[in-house]
Amino acid sequence: MNPDVRRELMPRDEVLRLIGVLDGMKANLLDAAEQWQLLDDAGQVPAAPVYAALIQHAAAAQDLSRNVVRLAADFAQSPHSTTRVGRAVLAHLATAATLSSNAAPRFAETAETALSLAGNPITNRYRANSMVLDHAAGRAYLRRTSESLGDAATELNEHLGLHRFFPGPSRQQSPPSLPPGPGTRHR
Repeated sequence: MNPDVRRELMPRDEVLRLIGVLDGMKANLLDAAEQWQLLDDAGQVPAAPVYAALIQHAAAAQDLSRNVVRLAADFAQSPHSTTRVGRAVLAHLATAATLSSNAAPRFAETAETALSLAGNPITNRYRANSMVLDHAAGRAYLRRTSESLGDAATELNEHLGLHRFFPGPSRQQSPPSLPPGPGTRHR
């Protein structure tokens, strides 16, 4: 067994914990992207979009992004970030941090545009289209962030496969019995 490969292994418990965190964040981002809707049931921008609901999307996206950025920063400071798998995970986390940081401004733009809707139908149509594009872009950033976190989790899941080649001692295993010494009798 190559000792360099063994040194590259992240502790199994740490890998499992990190996969759990990534899966949780991924689910939260996907839920937000699916639940935050701008269009009504007919697929149209509501006549009077509610600013409070739209700015809440921006605030929640900012919270989600803060969690992703914090995870990337924490992982970057860990000793595992310098291993082969750690560098791959960190690359996915860096992408996720960048993508998530772009979502909140898109939702904020949507909310701001909702306040500027006026009585002019031509201007309103342009602004409504702008709102749809900004809101859709914000949701797309959330989905793409989720994909990057999923890619990081995939790297870690593949890394877990290496653990089966380098099993650690099990706490339940008893130490192997020693062979009898030279002065002991055998029956």
